[in-house]
Amino acid sequence: MRRILPYAALALVAAVATPIVLAQGGSAPGAPDKSRVTAGTYAADAGHTMVVWEVDHFGFSKYTGIFGDVTGTLVIDPANPAASKVDVTIPVSKVTTANSGLTGHLLRAGKDGGKPDFFGAAPADAKFVSTSVVVDSDGDEAKVTGNLTLNGVTKPVTLDVDFHGAGTNPYNKKATIGFQAETTIKRSDFGVAYGIPAVSDAVELEIHAAFEKQ
Repeated sequence: MRRILPYAALALVAAVATPIVLAQGGSAPGAPDKSRVTAGTYAADAGHTMVVWEVDHFGFSKYTGIFGDVTGTLVIDPANPAASKVDVTIPVSKVTTANSGLTGHLLRAGKDGGKPDFFGAAPADAKFVSTSVVVDSDGDEAKVTGNLTLNGVTKPVTLDVDFHGAGTNPYNKKATIGFQAETTIKRSDFGVAYGIPAVSDAVELEIHAAFEKQ
C-alpha cells in the first residue's frame, strides 16, 4: 500500500497538469533560433536576470550567492551583432545567499568606522558597460569585453556569452531575447580581499539574462 500511494499521487498530478501543458501549446515560447532576433533596444527583465557568483570556501566546498534585480539595456542588430552594446546595473545591496548570517556579513559596516570585510552597509551598485563584441562564425557565441565597476573600482572584464533563445513573451507580448555568460574575476582586484586564501580570491560568475524589446 505504501508503494501504491506515491504512484497514485504522481498519476493525479499528471492528470491535472497535462491539460494545463497542452493548453499552453506544449512548447516554450523562446527557442535558440537566431532568426527570431529583431533589431532594437531591449531592457533587462529584472525578474529573470541574475548574476550567480561562486567561491571556494576553505577548500571544503563551493559556496554560491546571487545578485538579482538587474536593470539596464541591450542594443542589438542581428545584421551587425558586433555593434551590439550592453549597459547593466547590479544592486550589490540586494545580494542573496542561503545563510542570513553570511548575507549580513557581506553587508556589514566596518568596525569602528574602518574598512568593511566585504561590501559594507550601503554598497554602491555594480555596473558593466561593454566596449567590444566579437561574435563567432556561427553567430550564437560571443566574447563581450567591457568595464566592470564594483566596490568603487573599475576593471576590464571579458564575458563568454552564449545565445540562449528568442521569441515573444506570451504574458506581455514583448519580443524577448536571452543569453548565458561566464567569466572569472579576482575579488582582490576590486578591493575585497577578506579571507584570502582560505576563501578563494577567484570568483566565478555565471550570468543568466533576459531582455525585452522596448
